[in-house]
Amino acid sequence: MAGSSRLKKHSRIRLIFQACFAAISNGYIKGFSHGKIFEGGSKAVCLPGMNCYSCPGALGACPIGSLQATLNAREYRISMYVVGLLVIFGIILGRFVCGFLCPFGLVQDLLFKIPFVKKIRRLPGEKGLRWLRFVFLGIFVILLPMFVIDITGLGEPWFCKWICPVGTLEGGVPLVLLDKGMREAAGFIFRWKVLILLITLFSSIIICRPFCRYVCPLGAVYGIFNKISFYRFKIDTEKCTECASCQKICKLDIPVWRNPNSMDCIRCGDCKTVCPNKAIKFTVSNVEK
Repeated sequence: MAGSSRLKKHSRIRLIFQACFAAISNGYIKGFSHGKIFEGGSKAVCLPGMNCYSCPGALGACPIGSLQATLNAREYRISMYVVGLLVIFGIILGRFVCGFLCPFGLVQDLLFKIPFVKKIRRLPGEKGLRWLRFVFLGIFVILLPMFVIDITGLGEPWFCKWICPVGTLEGGVPLVLLDKGMREAAGFIFRWKVLILLITLFSSIIICRPFCRYVCPLGAVYGIFNKISFYRFKIDTEKCTECASCQKICKLDIPVWRNPNSMDCIRCGDCKTVCPNKAIKFTVSNVEK
């Protein structure tokens, strides 16, 4: 009972943290009421999570969208500013960004709370499917914007344009609803993206964070840093009995006791909260907590 109470308290605190960050990073209320995108100076700053630049309330830019925008530009092929921020976020936090600072992660977490006949813990071929994130990162975020260009010498933000449901939810749908001109201009691509969004949202009710697991290129980047980031997990082998309580509570089905810094771990902290022997700790610059 004590473990259950601690878990509920921890989940509530994390939910509040997620909601506050989402509200702050999308705090341009006027944008939602007028259907206009914020164009202030803060739009030049990349936010750590998936948060669409086109969202009427967004005060900053999405790092994946920003990376594509520089890769397909005539002036330069890569922005060290964007890459540098990704590296900094990754080295300091790893996928803590996914668990606490990503607005679309919050959306998926809330949808997974909806009761359903049967929740799916993992899909057939789960191990291979999780590598799809790197396919989307390599092909749609990096290669296609760099090398597939039109007669003007410009490429397209392929991932944002054809795949990303975040942009559809945060930017496309609100703008189409609020702006008559956008409604009249919406065509095949918008309908295609709405279909992807609906599939993603429905899947999120059945399986925990399907977009994070199988699609998100930003999660793929941060996952690379999980083992070396300042914020990471550590197992006290003297206390750990390998009871697998951590894996049972983990919605992503990660054997934390065996691989505490898996590339798939979003650092939600549920495992640490329920560990009966307090064998899971997190470290910040080698200071254990």
